[in-house]
Amino acid sequence: MSNVCHLCGKSKVTGGTIVRKGLAKKVGGIGMHVVKNTKRTFDPNLQSVRVNEDGTVKTVKMCTACIRTGNFTKA
Repeated sequence: MSNVCHLCGKSKVTGGTIVRKGLAKKVGGIGMHVVKNTKRTFDPNLQSVRVNEDGTVKTVKMCTACIRTGNFTKA
């Protein structure tokens, strides 16, 4: 089973974490400077849900946003 939402197709997204160092200008420093930019992935919050599709019961992965909408029939 892949790491993708069954309804909306939400999957993992790449991004980064920025590390800043220094004293902010409003506190009296010379400003915050970027020291490191590390790549990372943002994973969707997927849960296993039993769904009734065309009279058959399937276990699919759905993100929590789609589960809250209720646009499917639970088994």
